[in-house]
Amino acid sequence: MRSSTRRSKSTLSDNKKIMTVQLVPIATLKKSDKILFIAHLALGDFTYLQNFFRAFSQAFPHIEIHIWVDEVRRTDNPAAWPYLKKYALYDWLTECPFVARIYQQTYSPALFQQSIVEAQQQGYLLVVSLSTLRPPMYAALARQISPHGFVAGMKKPVGILAFNQRRAYRQLDVALDPDSGVRAGMHISDVYASWFQKLFGIVTMPSSRFPFVDIPARWQQRAKDQLKEWGFKYHRQRSAIEGKLLFINPYAKTKKRCWPLKRVVELVAALNKLEAWHGAHFIVNVVPEEMAKAKTFFEQHAPGKIRLFSAQENFFQLPAILLECDLIVSVDTAVMHLANAVHVPVVALVRQKNPEWVPVDHEHSVVITAANRRDWVKAITVTQVTAVLSLQ
Repeated sequence: MRSSTRRSKSTLSDNKKIMTVQLVPIATLKKSDKILFIAHLALGDFTYLQNFFRAFSQAFPHIEIHIWVDEVRRTDNPAAWPYLKKYALYDWLTECPFVARIYQQTYSPALFQQSIVEAQQQGYLLVVSLSTLRPPMYAALARQISPHGFVAGMKKPVGILAFNQRRAYRQLDVALDPDSGVRAGMHISDVYASWFQKLFGIVTMPSSRFPFVDIPARWQQRAKDQLKEWGFKYHRQRSAIEGKLLFINPYAKTKKRCWPLKRVVELVAALNKLEAWHGAHFIVNVVPEEMAKAKTFFEQHAPGKIRLFSAQENFFQLPAILLECDLIVSVDTAVMHLANAVHVPVVALVRQKNPEWVPVDHEHSVVITAANRRDWVKAITVTQVTAVLSLQ
């Protein structure tokens, strides 16, 4: 079985702190015993950002890292709270050895205000906002949390008449334009690396930017038990005759990045006709809130051919299952990045927009892009995917 702890060969020499002109003064870093990062984190964001939080921890071991995870879907509708409260990222952050504290109850207006009070009580001398959506709002939030500390944040250009935004940006001691220096062809990990160099003078080598995930042993065992229950054997015990194990993820947060479930059924039917995929097993990832609908759909259109999976109990259920698979097909969401983290080949279905978010492991990733810039992922055909999988 593959080792879940295998990652890029990064060492402390990969993450060097150099004396350069940087936005956050060395004196401020020396006197701070903790830092609060504010970000509207998604799983995909953290898959890459965690490398830079780790680099910060190595460069400044005397500073505790605290992270404010702001929920951009914040709502006063109680019906939405259970899914927002059980966000998988919180499980991952809780296990992260270089993160000392997380603020995760920001999904309702009341809890958001309560979290602000809790953060104010920490007396942060240093707060940094990494939020690129609505940066003026987060500049004001950072200053509200730390009225007398040093506050850094993102700042995008605004018009001369944008009085409210300009007023909010004046709350910052220093500002960073997140788009400054971004060039065509840059990966999101390169963009994040430039942020941390400009903010803190931390230089990271490309070898230390590869995603990783350390899967606790109990969740690895749970994945094995699940495969046994489904009648699948372990990866190392399964022979070519018994068939491959394919993980398909058609779900994303927005409809533009989702692949229709009927395409999944068509893909499974097409692969069953190929000799290379004879006897294959298929697992389809389903977001928890869509599980009931998905069960009904697949019972009607592909009874007994597909196993449905959802990491409803803990985030680590997902990478543990991915680790056992031979191949992953995923739309543009965290699963395709986690595939790189567990070193399983992935076929990524993406739009033309946001090319900086394609999987970083080019050797083990195939990217299928929708033909036109305005196309949604659903424009990618089963024939396109089958053509790639027939070669795997």
